[in-house]
Amino acid sequence: MKLRGKISIVALAIVLTTGIAIAQGHGGPHGGGDFFGGPMLGYLTDVLDLSDAQQAQIKQIIATQKPAMEPLFTQERDSHQQMMQLIQSGSFDQAKAQTIASQEAQVHAQLEVLHAQIASQAYQVLTADQKTKLAQVMAKRQQRMQQHMQEHQQAQTPNQ
Repeated sequence: MKLRGKISIVALAIVLTTGIAIAQGHGGPHGGGDFFGGPMLGYLTDVLDLSDAQQAQIKQIIATQKPAMEPLFTQERDSHQQMMQLIQSGSFDQAKAQTIASQEAQVHAQLEVLHAQIASQAYQVLTADQKTKLAQVMAKRQQRMQQHMQEHQQAQTPNQ
Protein backbone atom coordinates (compact mmCIF):
# COMPACT_ATOMS: atom_id res chain seq x y z
CA MET A 1 0.00 0.00 0.00
CA LYS A 2 1.29 3.45 -0.88
CA LEU A 3 2.22 5.89 1.88
CA ARG A 4 -0.55 8.24 0.74
CA GLY A 5 -3.10 5.44 1.14
CA LYS A 6 -1.84 4.64 4.63
CA ILE A 7 -2.00 8.31 5.57
CA SER A 8 -5.58 8.48 4.31
CA ILE A 9 -6.57 5.47 6.39
CA VAL A 10 -4.96 7.02 9.44
CA ALA A 11 -6.68 10.32 8.67
CA LEU A 12 -10.10 8.69 8.45
CA ALA A 13 -9.32 6.78 11.63
CA ILE A 14 -8.60 10.07 13.37
CA VAL A 15 -11.83 11.61 12.09
CA LEU A 16 -13.88 8.62 13.11
CA THR A 17 -12.04 8.09 16.38
CA THR A 18 -12.74 11.63 17.40
CA GLY A 19 -16.43 10.90 17.36
CA ILE A 20 -16.73 7.27 18.28
CA ALA A 21 -15.66 7.73 21.88
CA ILE A 22 -18.60 10.04 22.37
CA ALA A 23 -20.84 8.43 19.78
CA GLN A 24 -22.84 6.30 22.15
CA GLY A 25 -25.46 7.61 24.53
CA HIS A 26 -23.24 6.58 27.44
CA GLY A 27 -20.10 7.52 25.42
CA GLY A 28 -17.40 6.78 27.96
CA PRO A 29 -16.60 8.96 30.92
CA HIS A 30 -17.64 12.20 29.26
CA GLY A 31 -21.07 11.22 27.99
CA GLY A 32 -22.17 12.18 24.53
CA GLY A 33 -25.04 11.61 22.21
CA ASP A 34 -25.82 10.11 18.86
CA PHE A 35 -22.70 11.65 17.39
CA PHE A 36 -22.63 9.73 14.12
CA GLY A 37 -26.32 10.30 13.52
CA GLY A 38 -25.56 13.99 13.73
CA PRO A 39 -22.41 16.10 13.60
CA MET A 40 -19.76 13.57 12.56
CA LEU A 41 -21.70 11.93 9.76
CA GLY A 42 -22.94 15.36 8.72
CA TYR A 43 -19.36 16.61 8.64
CA LEU A 44 -18.20 13.67 6.55
CA THR A 45 -21.20 14.04 4.27
CA ASP A 46 -20.54 17.75 3.73
CA VAL A 47 -16.77 17.59 3.33
CA LEU A 48 -16.62 14.40 1.28
CA ASP A 49 -20.02 14.70 -0.39
CA LEU A 50 -21.06 11.23 0.75
CA SER A 51 -23.97 9.70 -1.11
CA ASP A 52 -27.00 8.36 0.73
CA ALA A 53 -25.74 4.85 0.02
CA GLN A 54 -22.33 5.64 1.49
CA GLN A 55 -23.93 7.16 4.58
CA ALA A 56 -26.04 4.04 5.01
CA GLN A 57 -22.98 1.81 4.62
CA ILE A 58 -21.01 3.76 7.22
CA LYS A 59 -23.96 3.70 9.63
CA GLN A 60 -24.16 -0.08 9.15
CA ILE A 61 -20.44 -0.49 9.82
CA ILE A 62 -20.81 1.46 13.06
CA ALA A 63 -23.97 -0.43 14.05
CA THR A 64 -22.21 -3.74 13.50
CA GLN A 65 -19.39 -2.77 15.88
CA LYS A 66 -21.60 -1.11 18.49
CA PRO A 67 -22.20 -4.32 20.50
CA ALA A 68 -18.43 -4.82 20.84
CA MET A 69 -17.88 -1.19 21.88
CA GLU A 70 -20.65 -0.84 24.47
CA PRO A 71 -19.06 -3.00 27.20
CA LEU A 72 -15.73 -1.25 26.61
CA PHE A 73 -17.36 2.16 27.00
CA THR A 74 -18.94 0.92 30.23
CA GLN A 75 -15.59 -0.35 31.51
CA GLU A 76 -13.93 2.93 30.57
CA ARG A 77 -16.60 4.94 32.38
CA ASP A 78 -16.35 2.69 35.44
CA SER A 79 -12.55 3.06 35.57
CA HIS A 80 -12.89 6.81 35.31
CA GLN A 81 -15.39 6.81 38.17
CA GLN A 82 -13.11 4.63 40.29
CA MET A 83 -10.23 7.05 39.73
CA MET A 84 -12.41 10.02 40.65
CA GLN A 85 -13.51 8.24 43.84
CA LEU A 86 -9.87 7.54 44.69
CA ILE A 87 -8.96 11.19 44.13
CA GLN A 88 -11.81 12.37 46.30
CA SER A 89 -11.30 9.76 49.04
CA GLY A 90 -8.83 11.92 50.94
CA SER A 91 -6.12 9.26 51.00
CA PHE A 92 -4.27 8.62 47.77
CA ASP A 93 -3.21 5.03 47.11
CA GLN A 94 -0.49 4.92 44.45
CA ALA A 95 -0.85 1.18 43.82
CA LYS A 96 -4.61 1.40 43.43
CA ALA A 97 -4.29 4.39 41.08
CA GLN A 98 -1.77 2.45 38.99
CA THR A 99 -4.10 -0.57 38.80
CA ILE A 100 -7.05 1.57 37.72
CA ALA A 101 -4.92 3.44 35.16
CA SER A 102 -3.58 0.17 33.74
CA GLN A 103 -7.09 -1.25 33.38
CA GLU A 104 -8.30 1.93 31.71
CA ALA A 105 -5.31 1.87 29.32
CA GLN A 106 -6.09 -1.70 28.29
CA VAL A 107 -9.72 -0.82 27.60
CA HIS A 108 -8.65 2.29 25.69
CA ALA A 109 -6.30 0.19 23.55
CA GLN A 110 -9.14 -2.21 22.71
CA LEU A 111 -11.35 0.73 21.74
CA GLU A 112 -8.62 2.18 19.54
CA VAL A 113 -8.32 -1.13 17.68
CA LEU A 114 -12.09 -1.17 17.11
CA HIS A 115 -11.96 2.47 15.98
CA ALA A 116 -9.22 1.61 13.49
CA GLN A 117 -11.24 -1.34 12.21
CA ILE A 118 -14.32 0.85 11.71
CA ALA A 119 -12.27 3.58 10.05
CA SER A 120 -10.63 1.08 7.72
CA GLN A 121 -14.01 -0.34 6.71
CA ALA A 122 -15.49 3.15 6.25
CA TYR A 123 -12.46 4.17 4.20
CA GLN A 124 -13.23 1.37 1.74
CA VAL A 125 -16.66 2.95 1.13
CA LEU A 126 -15.06 6.15 -0.18
CA THR A 127 -14.33 6.87 -3.82
CA ALA A 128 -10.80 7.74 -4.95
CA ASP A 129 -11.73 11.44 -5.10
CA GLN A 130 -13.17 11.32 -1.58
CA LYS A 131 -10.02 9.65 -0.29
CA THR A 132 -7.94 12.41 -1.87
CA LYS A 133 -10.18 15.10 -0.36
CA LEU A 134 -9.96 13.44 3.06
CA ALA A 135 -6.17 13.39 2.85
CA GLN A 136 -6.18 17.12 2.06
CA VAL A 137 -8.56 17.96 4.89
CA MET A 138 -6.55 15.93 7.37
CA ALA A 139 -3.26 17.48 6.21
CA LYS A 140 -4.71 20.94 6.86
CA ARG A 141 -6.00 19.79 10.23
CA GLN A 142 -2.57 18.40 11.12
CA GLN A 143 -0.94 21.71 10.15
CA ARG A 144 -3.37 23.63 12.37
CA MET A 145 -2.71 21.26 15.27
CA GLN A 146 1.06 21.63 14.88
CA GLN A 147 0.75 25.40 14.72
CA HIS A 148 -1.44 25.41 17.81
CA MET A 149 1.06 23.24 19.68
CA GLN A 150 3.94 25.51 18.68
CA GLU A 151 2.01 28.57 19.84
CA HIS A 152 1.18 26.83 23.11
CA GLN A 153 4.83 25.89 23.66
CA GLN A 154 5.95 29.43 22.91
CA ALA A 155 3.40 30.79 25.38
CA GLN A 156 4.70 28.39 28.04
CA THR A 157 8.36 29.30 27.45
CA PRO A 158 9.41 32.18 29.73
CA ASN A 159 10.91 35.20 27.98
CA GLN A 160 14.66 35.30 28.33
